[in-house]
Amino acid sequence: MFTLFTTIVSFLTAGIPKVLDFFQDKGDKKHELEMAHLQLTRELELQKAGLASQVKIEEIKYDEIQTTAASSEREALYAHDIEIGKGASQWAINLRMLVRPSITYGLFSILCGVEIFGFYYAINTGVSFQVAMDNLWDENMQVVWASIVSFWFGSRAFNGK
Repeated sequence: MFTLFTTIVSFLTAGIPKVLDFFQDKGDKKHELEMAHLQLTRELELQKAGLASQVKIEEIKYDEIQTTAASSEREALYAHDIEIGKGASQWAINLRMLVRPSITYGLFSILCGVEIFGFYYAINTGVSFQVAMDNLWDENMQVVWASIVSFWFGSRAFNGK
């Protein structure tokens, strides 16, 4: 039961960045709509009061340009994060991309080494196969395995590619 729980949790945590991006984008769009509504309301009030001079209209246009520029800047920052590796040497790009997988491979190698050595030691000391497997591949080890697999392969469901 615990294995199933950790598998689901690992699967869901792989999608957290996408969920956070969704809420960030939703909040940004809401803010932009509020700003546009305020500007429109302000412009209409100025026109009703007879104060809609060319200077006020230009101020409203300037505010609109600033809002558009802020939105464009945010999109450019997102694009920069995605394309940060462009222009760098290929070995730097590859090295940057290998950090998380290398750590995972290293920890997985340690896990396999401990399990193989444990099995070898158990067989050479006269422990039966069934007892060795029950002790080596217990529920805790299944939780670790399920977490690793869910983290790496569960995130593919959120990518939409």
